[in-house]
Amino acid sequence: MAILLISLVILLVLGVPIAYSLGVSGFLYFLIERPELISVLPQRFFAGMQSYSMIALPLFCLMGSLMNASGITTRLIDFCMLIIGRLRGGLGMVNVFASMIFGGISGSSVSDTASVGAIMIPEMNKKGYSLEYASGITVASSTMGMIIPPSVPMIIYAMAAEESVGKLFLGSAIPGFLIGIIMLFVTFFISYKQKHPREERTLDKKEKLITIQRAILAIIMPLFVIGSVVLGIATATESAGIGVLYAFIIGMFVFKTLKLKDIPKHFKDAAITSAKVMIIIAMSKLYLWILAIERVPEALSCFVSGLSLPPFIILLIIDIIILLAGTFLDVSPAILLLTPIFLPIAQLLGVDGVQFGVILVSGLAVGLVTPPVGMCLNVASSLSGLEIGTIFKSALPFLTANLVTLIAITYIPQLTLWLPSLFM
Repeated sequence: MAILLISLVILLVLGVPIAYSLGVSGFLYFLIERPELISVLPQRFFAGMQSYSMIALPLFCLMGSLMNASGITTRLIDFCMLIIGRLRGGLGMVNVFASMIFGGISGSSVSDTASVGAIMIPEMNKKGYSLEYASGITVASSTMGMIIPPSVPMIIYAMAAEESVGKLFLGSAIPGFLIGIIMLFVTFFISYKQKHPREERTLDKKEKLITIQRAILAIIMPLFVIGSVVLGIATATESAGIGVLYAFIIGMFVFKTLKLKDIPKHFKDAAITSAKVMIIIAMSKLYLWILAIERVPEALSCFVSGLSLPPFIILLIIDIIILLAGTFLDVSPAILLLTPIFLPIAQLLGVDGVQFGVILVSGLAVGLVTPPVGMCLNVASSLSGLEIGTIFKSALPFLTANLVTLIAITYIPQLTLWLPSLFM
Protein backbone atom coordinates (compact mmCIF):
# COMPACT_ATOMS: atom_id res chain seq x y z
CA MET A 1 0.00 0.00 0.00
CA ALA A 2 2.92 2.33 0.63
CA ILE A 3 4.12 1.77 -2.95
CA LEU A 4 0.61 2.43 -4.24
CA LEU A 5 -0.05 5.63 -2.31
CA ILE A 6 3.42 7.21 -2.48
CA SER A 7 3.73 6.69 -6.25
CA LEU A 8 0.24 8.13 -6.78
CA VAL A 9 1.01 11.26 -4.75
CA ILE A 10 4.35 11.80 -6.53
CA LEU A 11 2.75 11.47 -9.97
CA LEU A 12 -0.05 13.88 -9.08
CA VAL A 13 2.43 16.42 -7.70
CA LEU A 14 4.40 16.16 -10.96
CA GLY A 15 1.25 17.07 -12.87
CA VAL A 16 0.55 13.68 -14.45
CA PRO A 17 -3.18 13.40 -15.34
CA ILE A 18 -5.20 11.53 -12.73
CA ALA A 19 -6.06 8.62 -15.05
CA TYR A 20 -2.43 7.84 -15.84
CA SER A 21 -1.33 8.45 -12.26
CA LEU A 22 -3.77 5.75 -11.13
CA GLY A 23 -2.67 3.40 -13.91
CA VAL A 24 1.08 3.80 -13.36
CA SER A 25 0.87 3.46 -9.58
CA GLY A 26 -1.29 0.36 -9.99
CA PHE A 27 1.18 -1.12 -12.47
CA LEU A 28 4.09 -0.48 -10.07
CA TYR A 29 2.18 -2.28 -7.33
CA PHE A 30 1.70 -5.40 -9.47
CA LEU A 31 5.26 -5.21 -10.83
CA ILE A 32 6.72 -5.27 -7.31
CA GLU A 33 4.14 -7.15 -5.22
CA ARG A 34 2.12 -9.34 -7.61
CA PRO A 35 4.09 -9.85 -10.86
CA GLU A 36 2.18 -13.08 -11.57
CA LEU A 37 -1.00 -11.02 -12.12
CA ILE A 38 0.39 -8.54 -14.67
CA SER A 39 -1.04 -10.54 -17.58
CA VAL A 40 -4.53 -9.97 -16.16
CA LEU A 41 -4.26 -6.17 -16.18
CA PRO A 42 -5.60 -5.56 -19.73
CA GLN A 43 -8.66 -7.62 -18.86
CA ARG A 44 -9.22 -5.52 -15.73
CA PHE A 45 -8.94 -2.30 -17.76
CA PHE A 46 -11.69 -3.33 -20.17
CA ALA A 47 -13.82 -4.89 -17.43
CA GLY A 48 -13.95 -1.50 -15.75
CA MET A 49 -15.67 0.03 -18.78
CA GLN A 50 -17.99 -2.85 -19.71
CA SER A 51 -21.15 -1.62 -18.03
CA TYR A 52 -24.49 -1.21 -19.77
CA SER A 53 -25.41 1.77 -17.60
CA MET A 54 -22.32 3.63 -18.82
CA ILE A 55 -23.84 3.86 -22.31
CA ALA A 56 -25.99 6.59 -20.78
CA LEU A 57 -22.88 8.74 -20.18
CA PRO A 58 -22.14 9.77 -23.80
CA LEU A 59 -25.87 10.05 -24.50
CA PHE A 60 -26.45 12.49 -21.64
CA CYS A 61 -23.36 14.45 -22.74
CA LEU A 62 -24.75 14.60 -26.29
CA MET A 63 -28.19 15.61 -25.03
CA GLY A 64 -26.75 18.53 -23.04
CA SER A 65 -24.60 19.63 -25.98
CA LEU A 66 -27.54 19.62 -28.39
CA MET A 67 -29.83 21.52 -26.01
CA ASN A 68 -27.09 24.06 -25.30
CA ALA A 69 -26.54 24.60 -29.02
CA SER A 70 -30.27 25.13 -29.47
CA GLY A 71 -30.06 28.50 -27.74
CA ILE A 72 -31.97 27.48 -24.63
CA THR A 73 -29.78 29.56 -22.31
CA THR A 74 -31.20 32.86 -23.56
CA ARG A 75 -34.74 31.47 -23.45
CA LEU A 76 -34.31 30.25 -19.88
CA ILE A 77 -32.84 33.56 -18.71
CA ASP A 78 -35.74 35.48 -20.28
CA PHE A 79 -38.17 33.15 -18.51
CA CYS A 80 -36.39 33.56 -15.15
CA MET A 81 -36.35 37.33 -15.63
CA LEU A 82 -40.12 37.23 -16.09
CA ILE A 83 -40.57 35.25 -12.85
CA ILE A 84 -38.22 36.95 -10.37
CA GLY A 85 -36.40 39.71 -12.25
CA ARG A 86 -38.33 42.54 -10.57
CA LEU A 87 -37.05 41.73 -7.10
CA ARG A 88 -34.12 43.69 -5.72
CA GLY A 89 -30.92 42.17 -7.05
CA GLY A 90 -33.07 40.54 -9.73
CA LEU A 91 -30.22 39.67 -12.07
CA GLY A 92 -28.42 37.78 -9.31
CA MET A 93 -31.57 35.82 -8.50
CA VAL A 94 -32.13 35.16 -12.20
CA ASN A 95 -28.58 33.79 -12.33
CA VAL A 96 -29.36 31.29 -9.54
CA PHE A 97 -32.80 30.38 -10.89
CA ALA A 98 -31.44 29.84 -14.40
CA SER A 99 -28.74 27.53 -13.04
CA MET A 100 -31.40 25.49 -11.24
CA ILE A 101 -33.24 24.93 -14.51
CA PHE A 102 -30.18 24.60 -16.73
CA GLY A 103 -28.63 22.08 -14.33
CA GLY A 104 -31.54 19.76 -15.01
CA ILE A 105 -30.85 19.98 -18.73
CA SER A 106 -27.06 19.80 -19.05
CA GLY A 107 -26.27 17.54 -16.06
CA SER A 108 -22.91 19.31 -15.82
CA SER A 109 -21.77 22.15 -13.56
CA VAL A 110 -18.95 23.18 -15.90
CA SER A 111 -21.38 23.44 -18.81
CA ASP A 112 -23.69 25.48 -16.59
CA THR A 113 -20.90 27.94 -15.74
CA ALA A 114 -19.89 28.33 -19.38
CA SER A 115 -23.41 28.77 -20.77
CA VAL A 116 -25.08 30.90 -18.09
CA GLY A 117 -21.89 32.78 -17.24
CA ALA A 118 -21.23 33.83 -20.83
CA ILE A 119 -24.50 35.78 -20.76
CA MET A 120 -25.03 36.72 -17.12
CA ILE A 121 -21.53 37.86 -16.08
CA PRO A 122 -21.26 40.63 -18.74
CA GLU A 123 -24.93 41.58 -18.31
CA MET A 124 -24.68 41.89 -14.52
CA ASN A 125 -21.47 43.89 -14.79
CA LYS A 126 -23.14 46.24 -17.29
CA LYS A 127 -26.09 46.80 -14.91
CA GLY A 128 -23.87 47.90 -12.02
CA TYR A 129 -22.96 44.64 -10.28
CA SER A 130 -19.28 44.12 -9.52
CA LEU A 131 -17.47 41.64 -11.75
CA GLU A 132 -16.42 39.70 -8.65
CA TYR A 133 -20.01 39.34 -7.42
CA ALA A 134 -21.30 38.29 -10.84
CA SER A 135 -18.58 35.67 -11.24
CA GLY A 136 -18.91 34.38 -7.67
CA ILE A 137 -22.66 33.84 -7.85
CA THR A 138 -22.31 32.19 -11.26
CA VAL A 139 -19.81 29.54 -10.15
CA ALA A 140 -21.57 28.89 -6.85
CA SER A 141 -25.00 28.39 -8.44
CA SER A 142 -23.51 26.14 -11.12
CA THR A 143 -22.76 23.49 -8.45
CA MET A 144 -26.44 22.51 -8.73
CA GLY A 145 -25.75 21.27 -12.27
CA MET A 146 -24.27 17.97 -11.09
CA ILE A 147 -26.84 17.45 -8.33
CA ILE A 148 -30.21 18.27 -9.90
CA PRO A 149 -31.21 15.30 -12.11
CA PRO A 150 -30.37 14.11 -14.66
CA SER A 151 -26.79 14.11 -13.39
CA VAL A 152 -23.73 12.58 -15.05
CA PRO A 153 -21.85 12.07 -11.71
CA MET A 154 -24.88 10.19 -10.36
CA ILE A 155 -24.59 7.76 -13.27
CA ILE A 156 -20.91 7.18 -12.46
CA TYR A 157 -21.75 6.61 -8.79
CA ALA A 158 -24.56 4.23 -9.75
CA MET A 159 -22.04 2.11 -11.65
CA ALA A 160 -19.48 2.20 -8.83
CA ALA A 161 -21.98 1.38 -6.07
CA GLU A 162 -24.33 -0.80 -8.15
CA GLU A 163 -27.28 1.42 -7.23
CA SER A 164 -30.38 2.32 -9.24
CA VAL A 165 -29.90 5.37 -11.47
CA GLY A 166 -33.59 6.18 -11.16
CA LYS A 167 -33.47 6.18 -7.36
CA LEU A 168 -30.37 8.40 -7.40
CA PHE A 169 -32.05 10.87 -9.76
CA LEU A 170 -35.07 11.07 -7.45
CA GLY A 171 -32.90 11.16 -4.32
CA SER A 172 -30.87 14.13 -5.57
CA ALA A 173 -33.88 16.25 -6.62
CA ILE A 174 -34.79 17.69 -3.20
CA PRO A 175 -31.17 18.43 -2.14
CA GLY A 176 -30.48 20.09 -5.50
CA PHE A 177 -33.48 22.40 -5.26
CA LEU A 178 -32.81 23.02 -1.56
CA ILE A 179 -29.39 24.42 -2.47
CA GLY A 180 -31.03 26.69 -5.02
CA ILE A 181 -33.67 27.96 -2.60
CA ILE A 182 -31.09 28.77 0.09
CA MET A 183 -28.93 30.54 -2.52
CA LEU A 184 -31.93 32.65 -3.55
CA PHE A 185 -32.36 33.76 0.09
CA VAL A 186 -28.64 34.54 0.37
CA THR A 187 -28.78 36.55 -2.87
CA PHE A 188 -31.87 38.41 -1.67
CA PHE A 189 -30.17 39.30 1.64
CA ILE A 190 -26.94 40.49 -0.03
CA SER A 191 -28.90 42.49 -2.61
CA TYR A 192 -30.77 44.44 0.06
CA LYS A 193 -27.59 45.01 2.03
CA GLN A 194 -25.65 46.26 -1.02
CA LYS A 195 -28.69 47.98 -2.61
CA HIS A 196 -28.51 46.10 -5.89
CA PRO A 197 -30.87 47.40 -8.60
CA ARG A 198 -34.24 45.99 -9.62
CA GLU A 199 -34.93 44.98 -13.21
CA GLU A 200 -38.04 46.74 -14.47
CA ARG A 201 -39.36 45.12 -17.64
CA THR A 202 -42.80 45.97 -19.00
CA LEU A 203 -44.27 43.15 -21.07
CA ASP A 204 -47.83 42.78 -22.26
CA LYS A 205 -49.71 39.49 -21.98
CA LYS A 206 -48.74 38.39 -25.47
CA GLU A 207 -45.02 38.96 -24.84
CA LYS A 208 -45.23 37.11 -21.51
CA LEU A 209 -46.95 34.17 -23.19
CA ILE A 210 -44.30 34.04 -25.92
CA THR A 211 -41.52 34.08 -23.30
CA ILE A 212 -43.12 31.18 -21.43
CA GLN A 213 -43.75 29.20 -24.62
CA ARG A 214 -40.12 29.63 -25.74
CA ALA A 215 -38.83 28.25 -22.42
CA ILE A 216 -41.38 25.59 -21.54
CA LEU A 217 -40.16 23.00 -24.06
CA ALA A 218 -36.68 23.17 -22.54
CA ILE A 219 -37.98 23.15 -18.95
CA ILE A 220 -40.05 19.99 -19.35
CA MET A 221 -37.21 18.01 -20.92
CA PRO A 222 -35.63 16.87 -17.59
CA LEU A 223 -39.09 15.85 -16.33
CA PHE A 224 -39.62 13.93 -19.55
CA VAL A 225 -36.31 12.07 -19.22
CA ILE A 226 -36.54 11.36 -15.47
CA GLY A 227 -40.23 10.51 -15.65
CA SER A 228 -39.60 7.77 -18.21
CA VAL A 229 -37.21 6.10 -15.74
CA VAL A 230 -39.40 6.54 -12.67
CA LEU A 231 -42.52 5.23 -14.40
CA GLY A 232 -40.65 2.20 -15.70
CA ILE A 233 -41.12 3.20 -19.34
CA ALA A 234 -37.38 3.13 -20.02
CA THR A 235 -34.06 2.38 -18.37
CA ALA A 236 -31.65 5.22 -17.62
CA THR A 237 -29.73 4.41 -20.81
CA GLU A 238 -32.90 4.34 -22.90
CA SER A 239 -34.14 7.58 -21.33
CA ALA A 240 -30.82 9.22 -22.30
CA GLY A 241 -31.45 8.11 -25.89
CA ILE A 242 -34.98 9.54 -25.71
CA GLY A 243 -33.47 12.79 -24.39
CA VAL A 244 -31.06 12.98 -27.33
CA LEU A 245 -33.94 12.50 -29.79
CA TYR A 246 -36.02 15.13 -27.97
CA ALA A 247 -33.11 17.62 -27.99
CA PHE A 248 -32.52 17.02 -31.70
CA ILE A 249 -36.19 17.53 -32.65
CA ILE A 250 -36.59 20.63 -30.48
CA GLY A 251 -33.36 22.23 -31.70
CA MET A 252 -33.78 21.34 -35.36
CA PHE A 253 -37.50 21.71 -36.02
CA VAL A 254 -38.97 23.84 -33.19
CA PHE A 255 -36.29 26.34 -32.17
CA LYS A 256 -34.63 25.99 -35.59
CA THR A 257 -31.29 27.06 -34.14
CA LEU A 258 -29.55 23.69 -34.43
CA LYS A 259 -27.81 23.26 -37.79
CA LEU A 260 -27.41 19.88 -39.45
CA LYS A 261 -23.79 20.66 -40.34
CA ASP A 262 -22.98 21.12 -36.63
CA ILE A 263 -24.26 17.68 -35.57
CA PRO A 264 -20.91 15.87 -36.16
CA LYS A 265 -19.20 18.42 -33.90
CA HIS A 266 -21.64 17.67 -31.06
CA PHE A 267 -21.07 13.93 -31.51
CA LYS A 268 -17.33 14.54 -31.37
CA ASP A 269 -17.57 16.69 -28.22
CA ALA A 270 -19.73 14.07 -26.47
CA ALA A 271 -17.32 11.30 -27.50
CA ILE A 272 -14.27 13.20 -26.22
CA THR A 273 -15.95 14.08 -22.92
CA SER A 274 -17.06 10.47 -22.43
CA ALA A 275 -13.65 9.10 -23.38
CA LYS A 276 -11.97 11.25 -20.73
CA VAL A 277 -14.28 9.82 -18.09
CA MET A 278 -14.01 6.25 -19.39
CA ILE A 279 -10.19 6.18 -19.27
CA ILE A 280 -10.39 7.39 -15.67
CA ILE A 281 -12.90 4.63 -14.92
CA ALA A 282 -10.68 1.98 -16.52
CA MET A 283 -7.62 3.05 -14.53
CA SER A 284 -9.50 3.54 -11.29
CA LYS A 285 -11.02 0.06 -11.55
CA LEU A 286 -7.48 -1.32 -11.48
CA TYR A 287 -6.73 0.80 -8.43
CA LEU A 288 -9.91 -0.39 -6.72
CA TRP A 289 -9.00 -4.01 -7.48
CA ILE A 290 -5.78 -3.50 -5.55
CA LEU A 291 -7.70 -2.03 -2.61
CA ALA A 292 -9.93 -5.11 -2.68
CA ILE A 293 -6.90 -7.45 -2.80
CA GLU A 294 -5.40 -5.68 0.20
CA ARG A 295 -8.82 -5.66 1.94
CA VAL A 296 -8.61 -1.94 2.61
CA PRO A 297 -12.40 -1.30 2.80
CA GLU A 298 -12.84 -4.18 5.26
CA ALA A 299 -9.93 -2.96 7.36
CA LEU A 300 -11.34 0.57 7.49
CA SER A 301 -14.80 -0.73 8.40
CA CYS A 302 -13.32 -2.77 11.26
CA PHE A 303 -11.29 0.23 12.38
CA VAL A 304 -14.36 2.49 12.42
CA SER A 305 -16.51 -0.08 14.20
CA GLY A 306 -13.82 -0.33 16.87
CA LEU A 307 -13.84 3.40 17.54
CA SER A 308 -15.81 4.79 20.45
CA LEU A 309 -16.90 7.82 18.43
CA PRO A 310 -20.64 8.49 17.99
CA PRO A 311 -21.97 7.80 14.45
CA PHE A 312 -22.77 11.48 13.81
CA ILE A 313 -19.11 12.40 14.43
CA ILE A 314 -17.91 9.71 12.00
CA LEU A 315 -20.36 10.94 9.36
CA LEU A 316 -19.11 14.49 9.88
CA ILE A 317 -15.52 13.31 9.37
CA ILE A 318 -16.57 11.58 6.13
CA ASP A 319 -18.18 14.84 4.94
CA ILE A 320 -14.97 16.75 5.64
CA ILE A 321 -12.87 14.16 3.78
CA ILE A 322 -15.21 14.37 0.79
CA LEU A 323 -14.90 18.17 0.74
CA LEU A 324 -11.09 17.96 0.94
CA ALA A 325 -10.95 15.29 -1.78
CA GLY A 326 -13.04 17.48 -4.08
CA THR A 327 -10.53 20.27 -3.63
CA PHE A 328 -7.72 18.21 -5.19
CA LEU A 329 -9.46 15.60 -7.35
CA ASP A 330 -11.82 15.88 -10.29
CA VAL A 331 -15.34 14.59 -9.69
CA SER A 332 -15.20 11.31 -11.64
CA PRO A 333 -12.02 9.83 -10.12
CA ALA A 334 -13.04 11.06 -6.67
CA ILE A 335 -16.36 9.18 -6.93
CA LEU A 336 -14.64 6.01 -8.10
CA LEU A 337 -11.96 6.16 -5.40
CA LEU A 338 -14.08 7.19 -2.42
CA THR A 339 -17.14 5.01 -3.03
CA PRO A 340 -15.58 1.59 -2.26
CA ILE A 341 -13.77 3.01 0.76
CA PHE A 342 -16.52 4.99 2.49
CA LEU A 343 -19.72 3.32 1.28
CA PRO A 344 -19.20 0.21 3.48
CA ILE A 345 -18.48 2.46 6.46
CA ALA A 346 -21.59 4.55 5.78
CA GLN A 347 -23.74 1.43 5.44
CA LEU A 348 -22.29 0.15 8.70
CA LEU A 349 -23.64 3.34 10.29
CA GLY A 350 -27.08 2.81 8.74
CA VAL A 351 -26.71 5.14 5.76
CA ASP A 352 -28.50 3.96 2.61
CA GLY A 353 -26.50 3.65 -0.62
CA VAL A 354 -28.70 6.24 -2.37
CA GLN A 355 -28.30 8.67 0.51
CA PHE A 356 -24.52 8.25 0.49
CA GLY A 357 -24.41 8.82 -3.27
CA VAL A 358 -26.18 12.15 -2.90
CA ILE A 359 -23.89 13.09 0.00
CA LEU A 360 -20.81 12.21 -2.05
CA VAL A 361 -21.83 14.09 -5.20
CA SER A 362 -23.08 17.11 -3.22
CA GLY A 363 -19.80 17.33 -1.32
CA LEU A 364 -17.67 16.94 -4.43
CA ALA A 365 -19.70 19.64 -6.20
CA VAL A 366 -18.18 22.18 -3.82
CA GLY A 367 -14.74 21.14 -5.09
CA LEU A 368 -15.61 22.56 -8.52
CA VAL A 369 -15.56 26.01 -6.93
CA THR A 370 -12.48 25.63 -4.71
CA PRO A 371 -8.84 26.11 -5.72
CA PRO A 372 -6.52 24.66 -6.92
CA VAL A 373 -8.48 22.37 -9.32
CA GLY A 374 -11.87 24.16 -9.42
CA MET A 375 -12.99 23.55 -13.00
CA CYS A 376 -15.88 26.03 -12.70
CA LEU A 377 -13.49 28.63 -11.30
CA ASN A 378 -11.24 28.28 -14.33
CA VAL A 379 -14.17 28.67 -16.72
CA ALA A 380 -15.42 31.77 -14.90
CA SER A 381 -11.88 33.15 -14.82
CA SER A 382 -11.62 32.90 -18.60
CA LEU A 383 -15.01 34.63 -18.96
CA SER A 384 -14.36 37.48 -16.51
CA GLY A 385 -10.57 37.87 -16.59
CA LEU A 386 -10.40 37.66 -12.77
CA GLU A 387 -8.06 35.46 -10.73
CA ILE A 388 -9.62 32.23 -9.45
CA GLY A 389 -8.82 33.24 -5.86
CA THR A 390 -10.83 36.44 -6.25
CA ILE A 391 -13.80 34.56 -7.70
CA PHE A 392 -13.63 31.96 -4.91
CA LYS A 393 -13.81 34.65 -2.21
CA SER A 394 -16.90 36.11 -3.87
CA ALA A 395 -18.50 32.67 -4.12
CA LEU A 396 -18.03 31.82 -0.42
CA PRO A 397 -21.28 33.41 0.90
CA PHE A 398 -23.31 31.40 -1.62
CA LEU A 399 -21.48 28.15 -0.87
CA THR A 400 -23.03 28.21 2.61
CA ALA A 401 -26.12 26.84 0.84
CA ASN A 402 -24.11 23.79 -0.25
CA LEU A 403 -22.65 23.22 3.21
CA VAL A 404 -26.00 23.57 4.99
CA THR A 405 -27.59 21.14 2.53
CA LEU A 406 -24.70 18.68 2.87
CA ILE A 407 -25.14 18.60 6.65
CA ALA A 408 -28.93 18.30 6.28
CA ILE A 409 -28.83 15.31 3.90
CA THR A 410 -26.20 13.63 6.07
CA TYR A 411 -28.39 13.63 9.17
CA ILE A 412 -31.91 13.70 7.66
CA PRO A 413 -32.20 10.60 5.45
CA GLN A 414 -35.73 11.43 4.25
CA LEU A 415 -34.43 14.39 2.26
CA THR A 416 -32.89 11.87 -0.13
CA LEU A 417 -34.98 8.74 0.45
CA TRP A 418 -38.53 10.08 0.48
CA LEU A 419 -38.99 10.51 -3.28
CA PRO A 420 -37.38 7.14 -4.20
CA SER A 421 -39.57 5.36 -1.66
CA LEU A 422 -42.64 7.21 -2.95
CA PHE A 423 -42.19 6.47 -6.66
CA MET A 424 -39.98 3.37 -6.73
